[in-house]
Amino acid sequence: MRKPILLTPGPTQVPEEVLIAAAMPIMHHRTPQFEAIFAEATKNLKYLFQTENPIMILTSSGTGALESSVINLCSTGDKVIAVNGGKFGERWTDLCKVYKLDLVEIKIPWNRTVKPEEIQKAINDNPGVKAIFTTLSETSSGGVTDIEAIAKITKNTDIVLVVDAVSGLGVTPLYTDKWGVDVVVSGSQKGFMLPPGLAFVALNKKAEKLMESSTLPKYYFSWKKALKSAAKNSTPWTPAISVIVQLDVALKLMKEEGLENIFARHHHLSNAIRAGVKALGLELYNQDTGDCCIAVDIPDGVDGSKFVKVARDKYNVTMAGGQAELKGKIFRISAMGNVGPNDVILGITTIERTLKELGYSFENGKGISAAIEVLDR
Repeated sequence: MRKPILLTPGPTQVPEEVLIAAAMPIMHHRTPQFEAIFAEATKNLKYLFQTENPIMILTSSGTGALESSVINLCSTGDKVIAVNGGKFGERWTDLCKVYKLDLVEIKIPWNRTVKPEEIQKAINDNPGVKAIFTTLSETSSGGVTDIEAIAKITKNTDIVLVVDAVSGLGVTPLYTDKWGVDVVVSGSQKGFMLPPGLAFVALNKKAEKLMESSTLPKYYFSWKKALKSAAKNSTPWTPAISVIVQLDVALKLMKEEGLENIFARHHHLSNAIRAGVKALGLELYNQDTGDCCIAVDIPDGVDGSKFVKVARDKYNVTMAGGQAELKGKIFRISAMGNVGPNDVILGITTIERTLKELGYSFENGKGISAAIEVLDR
């Protein structure tokens, strides 16, 4: 039986050491043994986030961390800016509307990311903005935003910059403290190489100050409760114990590899994917494509709705299709997480075989050769 390969922008493949950790006997979360694991994981999370500030571990998906950011930083009627350039940017705008904030929406085409000058204009045109919500890696379209440039705009202001790094952290550079990003949220099932179930929030003093004045209702996602517990290496509620044990193992693997090496690995593998699909005459969808997710246009004459199904059901390689307005128009492939060169070669091979089956003409092996040439450099 062939092992299925995940080349999606989440969930991602989980290393064997991390999988095995989930089989350990369950422990009680109010014990010194668990608190020691929690403390070690938190220390290594700070390394991954590149911060010396507090980090909260939430039992939820990444969306829970996004919602927690809105309700812990804002009050009804607060003026905020949210960047909507894909399904996950759209999630920011939806949350702001649900909680009745005075929303300034920067809506951009899905095939690019927001530019710093667009952020600056929105700030200039809307005095009194309390927070900006944006996305590092927009996996619905493959774009990676220049967060460093945006942080330069907000760093010396009272505006709190909140970054959705659910799919970007541990994949592409993000230096929280060095860049001056106020809040960074992430999730377990992407670059962390974990199952879904955990979310993370890092925040600095500026964000804590805004948190103190927030009047939106919150209970389970109360940052005050979470921060108080985190200081004691615990959580206010029952956490996903086994996933936190896995987190401890995964973070040790990542720290051993080294952050810069992790970034370089993702860049190298993603370059190979880009070279492979371009050699087949395919076009990248996003002009600001990064190393978290590569969105590729479905060529004319190919049934885009069948592409992902054939690759998954016949060749055991799972990629992602397009979402919303891009459904049937793109496919998305990622080298995120526990992916190596052989997985990339198998991915390009599957793309070739699937396209051939669906009637697209090209020179056999051309994509594979291009990918291998990059991988062998």
